Amino acid sequence: MALILIAMALADQILHLFVPPRFSSIDAGHLAIDIAAAIATLVLALTAHRFWPMPAAVLQIFPLMAHVGKAMEISFHPVAYQTMQVAASWLLPPLLALATWRHVRRLRANGNDRSWRGWSRRSRPTTATR
Repeated sequence: MALILIAMALADQILHLFVPPRFSSIDAGHLAIDIAAAIATLVLALTAHRFWPMPAAVLQIFPLMAHVGKAMEISFHPVAYQTMQVAASWLLPPLLALATWRHVRRLRANGNDRSWRGWSRRSRPTTATR
């Protein structure tokens, strides 16, 4: 998830080097970033042996609804369209931090924890968690 968030931030910065942000019409650059991030997060949610990626996937899908609404020519004020695109992603870093904290707690309590559904071995405790 951290890599997805970093990739989104980098893609956004690269996009704005070439295209100024505009929210009066469909923002194709951000639409592409949002689709890629939603797909990546959904794949993560379906393969991770955790609950938290599912709400993360939902938060990544919310911006797509803004793009769909704009494509359907629903009258959005540009600030509302911008807010709908970015507001849900503000919750992703705190969600990732909370999930990481809970994972470390589980490792300390149980000594190991399976990371991925079905095909992975349990994660091994590190020397820091023993």
